[in-house]
Amino acid sequence: MKSFESSQSASIASIIAEARRDAGYSVEDLALTCGLTASEIEAIEEGRDVDPGRLKRVATALQLPSAH
Repeated sequence: MKSFESSQSASIASIIAEARRDAGYSVEDLALTCGLTASEIEAIEEGRDVDPGRLKRVATALQLPSAH
């Protein structure tokens, strides 16, 4: 059974991955745009990295609304 935190991470990860694809970005393109590495983007999209600072940078690069 998944915990709430892992379910929430998966949801964030899928939203980011979908938004990246919809924007026409490759992982490498997004990494360059937000100043992260491709490995960091992949970890975020796989739900392994939920660092708020990195998530905010990715959300800003993809023009996603931020939660306050």
